[in-house]
Amino acid sequence: MSDRPRSSSKSRIEKLDRLLTRDPEAFAARFERAGLHREQGAYEAAKQDYLELLRRRPTDFGVLNDFGNLVLKAGYKDAARSLFGEAVRHHPDNPKGRVNLATLLFLLDEHHEARMHFEAALRADPDHIHAHRGMGNLLAEIGDAAGARAHRDKGFKNNFLTMLPYRGARPPVRVLLLVSAAGGNTPTASLLDEQVFQTTVLVSEYYDAKVALPAHDVVFNSIGDADICAEGLQAACAVLRHSSRPVINHPLAVGKTGRAANAERLRVLPNVVTPRMATVPRLALAGSNAAGIVAANGFAFPLLLRVPGFHTGRYFVRVESAASLAAAAGKLPGDDVWLIEQLDARDGEGMFRKIRVMIVDRKLYPLHLAISRDWKVHYFRADMAESADNRLHDRAFLDDMAGFIGPRGMAALERINAALDLDYGGIDFALNAAGDILFFEGNATMIMAPLGSDEKWAYRRPAFDAVFSAIRAMLLDRAQRDSLALAQGVNS
Repeated sequence: MSDRPRSSSKSRIEKLDRLLTRDPEAFAARFERAGLHREQGAYEAAKQDYLELLRRRPTDFGVLNDFGNLVLKAGYKDAARSLFGEAVRHHPDNPKGRVNLATLLFLLDEHHEARMHFEAALRADPDHIHAHRGMGNLLAEIGDAAGARAHRDKGFKNNFLTMLPYRGARPPVRVLLLVSAAGGNTPTASLLDEQVFQTTVLVSEYYDAKVALPAHDVVFNSIGDADICAEGLQAACAVLRHSSRPVINHPLAVGKTGRAANAERLRVLPNVVTPRMATVPRLALAGSNAAGIVAANGFAFPLLLRVPGFHTGRYFVRVESAASLAAAAGKLPGDDVWLIEQLDARDGEGMFRKIRVMIVDRKLYPLHLAISRDWKVHYFRADMAESADNRLHDRAFLDDMAGFIGPRGMAALERINAALDLDYGGIDFALNAAGDILFFEGNATMIMAPLGSDEKWAYRRPAFDAVFSAIRAMLLDRAQRDSLALAQGVNS
């Protein structure tokens, strides 16, 4: 992938335009132009070029693969799957195509098929680092910690630094992005605009201190899941000893934001209600004394079971009675699970609610109010697209967060914000009838899913834009403020 500046890319596209005007059949020129459009984020222009290229050479690997990456980045997973699938069908021995298809299948929770393609990629190229990394993620997902570690060692050792392309015309703000090989990282692709920020990704667990850190203006620690990233967060602290630049989300603060740890430390805050939680061996819940274990830990049915380290509702179930406990526990991976008290987040009409606010530079920003008939509330699965009334409630929250939540709840949220001590993150919660905060989670891994193009979501765009603007302002301010202070110190 090219890292040419945006201005030179624009000039090159203009030259290719002239060439293709003279010779519309010039395949290589059209392929290059499609790639440049893709790099610059010109989706429609790139799509038209790729469609024309496919018309001429429907089995070309580069076209199928790059077109697949284009539509996947735009959110069209089915189209990406079809294109990657065609690339593999016509080029079965190309490991790159196998890895791209496998990675998408893994995201779609089709683990058996994903593993088949990762393994095929490794047969074709036993040293393919991205195949090893993908296998590491997949094996971790199904509970094979030793296998995951072996593949991650092959995928990241001596390959712990990656510089991402920069597309801007001006000198960039250089970001050192810390990630964990174990996953649990803050999604940053939509936060770090490649026309403003030049990002170097460092996998903290595999950093070799003998290697100098790349030049950077600010460090963004994206290791966000304290429940599965203890090793990565500890390694990130070691990395920071080699940097004097400002840090977004210090790993010491992130390390305190595990689900159970948050529930325990935040319950002492006024007007904050957190669920009771306990960690128990998963297999014990399948035994004859399972109900006794539940009772001994102070829980009653119905209750929630959750596997540590997973988000968006994965491996998170409600258990209605002792009779269904063993079956529920048996479907979960891993050694331990959490018993979680279910807080009553229903509104006056019996609908379940979940509110998300984002934290940027320690200020609170509204993101969404999700309303659902189901207890497991996520915006993309809630009753929002179908219900205009629910969207009206969402809009009321976005237009006046403080008025919607009330002074009692806002004061409690600010206490939570201060306790979390994060530069970037989010809080998921509901309100009870008294206006108290029913706390679900607060951490740095919160996803801001892209808005759909449907006009009915237009009311959400100002809230999204406000968060993205605040993130950019925070990064720029941290980098510039520190640089000015350093320059003044040198000149004094």
